[in-house]
Amino acid sequence: MSTLKDVQTVCLTRGIIFPTAEIYSGVSGFFDYGPIGTILKQKLIKSWREEFVKSHSNIFEIDGSTVLPEKVLEASGHLESFVDPIAQCKKCKSIHRADHLIEDKTGKFVEGKTPKELTKIIEKEKIKCPSCKGGLMDVRVFNLMLKTDISPTGGQTGYLRPETAQNIFTAFNRVYRTTRSKLPMGIAQVGHSFRNEISPRNFIVRLREFSQMEIEMFIDPREKSCERFDEVKDIQINLVTQEAQQKKGKMIKITVGEAFEKGILPDPWIGYFLAKEFEFYKSLGIPEDALRFRHMLPEETPHYSEGNFDLEIKFDFGWKETVGNAYRTDHDLKSHMKHANVKLDVQTEKGKVLPHVVEPSFGIERTVAGILLHNYVEDKERGWDWFKFPAKIAPYLAGVFPLVRKDGLPEKAQDVIEDLKKEGFDVFYDESGSIGKRYARADEIGTPFAITIDYDTLKDDTVTIRNRDSTKQIRIHIKDLRVFLEAALRGLE
Repeated sequence: MSTLKDVQTVCLTRGIIFPTAEIYSGVSGFFDYGPIGTILKQKLIKSWREEFVKSHSNIFEIDGSTVLPEKVLEASGHLESFVDPIAQCKKCKSIHRADHLIEDKTGKFVEGKTPKELTKIIEKEKIKCPSCKGGLMDVRVFNLMLKTDISPTGGQTGYLRPETAQNIFTAFNRVYRTTRSKLPMGIAQVGHSFRNEISPRNFIVRLREFSQMEIEMFIDPREKSCERFDEVKDIQINLVTQEAQQKKGKMIKITVGEAFEKGILPDPWIGYFLAKEFEFYKSLGIPEDALRFRHMLPEETPHYSEGNFDLEIKFDFGWKETVGNAYRTDHDLKSHMKHANVKLDVQTEKGKVLPHVVEPSFGIERTVAGILLHNYVEDKERGWDWFKFPAKIAPYLAGVFPLVRKDGLPEKAQDVIEDLKKEGFDVFYDESGSIGKRYARADEIGTPFAITIDYDTLKDDTVTIRNRDSTKQIRIHIKDLRVFLEAALRGLE
């Protein structure tokens, strides 16, 4: 299996993703997307919107502010409890994430343990500072939020939001009323979040600034139903149950319908989203055996939650949460209702109710990392490594190449590329170097098709199309290019 470091090297070489302000040596935990990476990210978001938002008449999208007043985060609990355990070196004073040090040294999962418990483990396992091998101080907690002053006089404290969810909860009442909705109703949002991570690492997997795609599904807790559950109930997912984790058992394959019937899933809406996510991530080129849902253990699960299920992607360094699915009950609305002194319950045919919330929260950067890793092909036979992105998320669907740079071929190629762009296709032009080198450059950034304009094109308006995956070539008429490429986007080529 390739490693994320291999992928990172390609990303730097081709300018796909690179450190922010790298000419100043940058600051860890921040990355910029280059031209290719930007299109990849945009197409991922577009695919997510089509699958999880636009296909539902009762899910509405908002775009909230990234700065939130302190009162919001006090009500949500972030001000008090949004913390990570840290251990500082007595010698070099460097600070490390305590649970990560323990997991790296022992392989034991210790999330949820208290600072006192973590300190005891560090002492017992004789864990030292990874920077200088010095001894470590007792573990303490560190709040991860990035603080800012609002107004020129600094009269009000604000924070860069640590998650996109709180915008949705505070906007619930207005969105519910102005859309004239009924339960169940979803509010979706795509945007940036910020966490002052102690030890950003693994390329874009753990960052200080990252992007989320999130839905808060507001439901009536008196009705254990989901109108679209029958569409997905027979979809089989990979699941690691709480019991399997406690007894060192294995992952199982189970349909979401069976998981709900057995009481593993607390609500059919959770099952609906798990099924949709499993199919969605497979469509991004991530193989089924590299995807699993993990039912979070009781000690990891927030006290107000009736069940958390993480969609994890397998990386070369282990499994990593990419989508967090939670049954958040009425905790958030109840807390904001209390702190803001406003009514957030709604009137239904069965009377007033404070909605419960089912939340699927997608990490964009971790998804991109999974896409890059699992679509990366090391190809000794071909002589170059390349990405096999599915057509719907490939940054460019096709490259257009004149066979040579003379005799009117470049002009004909330019005509073809302009027509394709007018049709809305993401394509690029390249006339530099041999046709083999151009194929290689196109493959390296995951372009599914190469369209070559040659001398026969000038005679009969036909072009050669090379398939990235098979390297096979076919010849079609220019007027049929649009139909061919549209079929490819639908997965029919």
